[in-house]
Amino acid sequence: MDLFNEAGPDASSVPCDVEARPLAERLRPTRIEDVVGQEHLTGPDAPLARMVAARRLSSIIFWGPPGIGKTTLARLLADLVGMRFEAFSATDVTVAGLKAAYAEAKRHLRMGKRTVLFLDESHRAARNITETLLPVMEDGTITAILATTEAPSFTLPKGITSRARVLTLNPLDTGGLTQLLDRAEEHCGVQLNLTDEARIALFEQAGGDGRYFLNMVEDLLDAPAMEPLAPEDLRRILSRRIANYDRQGDGHYELASAFQKSIRGSDPDAALYYGARLVQAGEDPRFILRRLLVMASEEVAMADPTILGVVAAALDTFQHVGMPEAKYALAQAIVAVATAPKSNAVYLAWKQAMALAEATPNVRPPRRILNAPTELHRSLGFKTDYEYSHDWPNAFSAQNYWPDELGRHRFYAPNERGFEATIKRRVEHWNGLREERDRRDADG
Repeated sequence: MDLFNEAGPDASSVPCDVEARPLAERLRPTRIEDVVGQEHLTGPDAPLARMVAARRLSSIIFWGPPGIGKTTLARLLADLVGMRFEAFSATDVTVAGLKAAYAEAKRHLRMGKRTVLFLDESHRAARNITETLLPVMEDGTITAILATTEAPSFTLPKGITSRARVLTLNPLDTGGLTQLLDRAEEHCGVQLNLTDEARIALFEQAGGDGRYFLNMVEDLLDAPAMEPLAPEDLRRILSRRIANYDRQGDGHYELASAFQKSIRGSDPDAALYYGARLVQAGEDPRFILRRLLVMASEEVAMADPTILGVVAAALDTFQHVGMPEAKYALAQAIVAVATAPKSNAVYLAWKQAMALAEATPNVRPPRRILNAPTELHRSLGFKTDYEYSHDWPNAFSAQNYWPDELGRHRFYAPNERGFEATIKRRVEHWNGLREERDRRDADG
């Protein structure tokens, strides 16, 4: 089930307070222009409008959050172009059930009637389920419309995504939710008695999910208030919404991505917000702290080498005292990494070093810097001419440690931010001494 179901011809004549079907079912659009919030797909000259005008559907993947009209659009499209509609959910569909549907679709195709096969929750489908779709999509037995709340490129086989057009549906904004509320009030003949603050809170509580929004509206309409309801009244009447979050799904990756971008952008307030969102959604704080450990090296590194220790201490605090007491150590670590000077010089240096290592896996280090544990090693020149750094002024010999066939390479380029500015001066000094020695050695 999605946002709306097809309303019967007498739906509006049934009193709101005795109608058994949920309000979201009764208000499900029967015309494509009545679908709210997806005008980029349904408006004039938009993709779905062009398909309807041509009376020819191509296979589609609807990608978007729950409760915004994916099933509704699939049903309407089939009806508008005169095609049969077969619906399945990936949570309980079987290969046998699909093959029976394909056989029925072929039978109707011989009689001139094409079929839309709709697969809801397609990101949950097992591979043997999605693999059955490929040949019947290819030979035109069915037109497939798949609905998913997860990124298709991650959750669906490439064969499916290459044969279907991915169309993104948006969560409903305030304008779309206002339209739904107006329709609900008109259908039931009752106005919600809300303060302005409560109306805003109701919209925020919906999280862009039209179906959930109408379920809340129905709860409020079932018990009309004599006095305007305030936000605290809503919290009392309505059960708290579970966060739209799946540790393996888009919600997880979107929040984690926003968290890291805020850290990198040195915005401690945004970083705290997304960190709190992750915790509120039930994420294990150890996941957040592990990400902070990575960022302490990837985003800060030698610009402030103490930050890695701060995050490690926060993780240790969490291991010892747990939540909720460790929440302040977590917040401290977030603020520490977000406000530290940033440098990705170590990150870039490691990438370059890995690239050269992969390209030269068989190049041996020079014998002059290798130990000589036996007489044979010594006779072959191992450790010959090795210069012990501490025997030189300032413990620096400027000896070349690189394989002779490679020559010197420079990966690490420290910047001028934070403590790395000091390191930059050191590295430039050492590089200058190395170049001076290389010139002397070249002159003989």
